[in-house]
Amino acid sequence: MSYLRISSMTLAVAAAISLIGCGQKEEPKPAPAPAPVAAPVPPPKPEVTVRLGHVAPLTGPQAHLGKDNENGARMAIDELNAQGLEIGGAKVKFDLVAEDDQADPKQGTIVAQKLVDAKVNGVIGHLNSGTTIPASKIYFDAGIPQISGSATNPKYTQQGFTTAFRVMANDVQQGKVLGEFAAHQMGGKKIAIIDDRTAYGQGLADEFEKAILAAGGKIATREFTNDKATDFAAILTKIKSKKVDVVFYGGMDAQGGPMAKQMKSLGVKAKFLTGDGGCTPEFIKLAGEASEGQFCSLPGVPLDQMPGGKAFGDAFTAKYGQIQLYAPYVYDAVMVMADAMKRANSVESAKFLPEIGKTDYQGVSAKVQFDDKGDLKGGAISMYQVKDGKWEYRETIGGSPAEMVKEAVKDAAAAVKDAAVATGEAAKDAVKGAAMEGAKAAADVAKGAADATKSAAEATKAAVEKK
Repeated sequence: MSYLRISSMTLAVAAAISLIGCGQKEEPKPAPAPAPVAAPVPPPKPEVTVRLGHVAPLTGPQAHLGKDNENGARMAIDELNAQGLEIGGAKVKFDLVAEDDQADPKQGTIVAQKLVDAKVNGVIGHLNSGTTIPASKIYFDAGIPQISGSATNPKYTQQGFTTAFRVMANDVQQGKVLGEFAAHQMGGKKIAIIDDRTAYGQGLADEFEKAILAAGGKIATREFTNDKATDFAAILTKIKSKKVDVVFYGGMDAQGGPMAKQMKSLGVKAKFLTGDGGCTPEFIKLAGEASEGQFCSLPGVPLDQMPGGKAFGDAFTAKYGQIQLYAPYVYDAVMVMADAMKRANSVESAKFLPEIGKTDYQGVSAKVQFDDKGDLKGGAISMYQVKDGKWEYRETIGGSPAEMVKEAVKDAAAAVKDAAVATGEAAKDAVKGAAMEGAKAAADVAKGAADATKSAAEATKAAVEKK
């Protein structure tokens, strides 16, 4: 009895629990959303390293100039890398391969071949004409573009090498300006010339001599030294005896500075004039007080007149210190080569080389365009004089549109003057000829009158006699 009662109670409880469970049935949970499909990751763009060779003397007496050039190139390389350029569908990283040619032609060809063997894409340099010219044949044979920011000897671009370019005026332009300046503004009637027998120094001196002779000046003596010399007493003593007005030196500051100093100590009264190789702060340092009042020329315009000169000067000085000489031009040389790569959409030498000749690039130093030889079009030459221990700008000849117009007007005026003189002479000859013709005609008339008078007299006499 008790067992049945417990079982019935158990079944009732179970049934109640079952009913409660049915009344509170849970809704089915929604299925979880599918996980988002990740977008495909594009493959990384390929990267390519562009190796640009740079060559200059990094040891020896011209090392300060060589390092200045190298710093100009490095500054351009750093800026290009910061831009994150893409050329030909690849990210480009520029790398500068710096070599030291010691300003020696033989070493110049050795490092040139080294760069060719390293398969550089292009070469910036060399600094000196004496190393640039022999090296240019090696680059030409390898099909490697070369842009110099400082080699000024005309021969560099006159060899017919389609790989050779320069971004500053050459020595034909510079020598002409120097010669005319010496003859007309320095009162140079008797002039002594000294050169260092390098391709640069001798080449500039040759062009200077041509200009002096064309201007009616006289070369009292021409002497020679070398680019390692420091003692010029014998040469200067000889020059002193010639009593010249101007001493011109074709060479670099390492010799030009001591030469000017020794001129003063020997009592040589002539004024000193040199080209771009001596137009440096180092010249003033080496010459000391003897630098005061001396003159130099430099292709291009002063830094503060360059299109991007101030910004470049501030950035360069903050990073490397004082600009020595060619840094802005070397900077432009790198940028011009990179610009050609962008326009060709290729970093391969054979593909971007043709674009260099088509360059129309606004550089720091000037508007860069090349003629059919690879020379800079419209290269300017500026003259400087040391005042209070610093090179002070005097004037620029050629280069800028305004100066080119000025030169053209000057040439036209000279042509008009020459034409006027010629016309005057022709007029004199014409008048003289007319006078002579008139006198002859008058003589003929007089003779005719005399003959007529004579005839009349004879006829009268005959008539009288007949009568």
